[in-house]
Amino acid sequence: MDESAPSIATDDNFFVSLWNSIFIPGTTPQLIMATHCSFICLFFILSWLIYMTKAQNIHFIMLLLISVLLWGTVIWFINELQSVKLKSNEELFKDEKEEKEEKNNEGEETIDNKKNN
Repeated sequence: MDESAPSIATDDNFFVSLWNSIFIPGTTPQLIMATHCSFICLFFILSWLIYMTKAQNIHFIMLLLISVLLWGTVIWFINELQSVKLKSNEELFKDEKEEKEEKNNEGEETIDNKKNN
């Protein structure tokens, strides 16, 4: 696990940690585990339904295919999210303020250029 990744105190139980992970930017181990467990349960249920219908219902097969593809996409997105450094609210506010100042400076230069011409 990456040391810079956000983490939650380990003395809480899983569900409290999962609930608290909502307020932490990025992914947490509890959120990833809950995601994988949810997809595994979905695969089990859809596989059971395919077995019970003797694979005669194409809808369950297509739903299983869609859920497998969705799980792969979610795993890819989690990996991409973990590889990117997330900015805090203060950093985002500072960047936005700097962009506004740059736009104001460019606007003033344009006005000065028009006056000189």
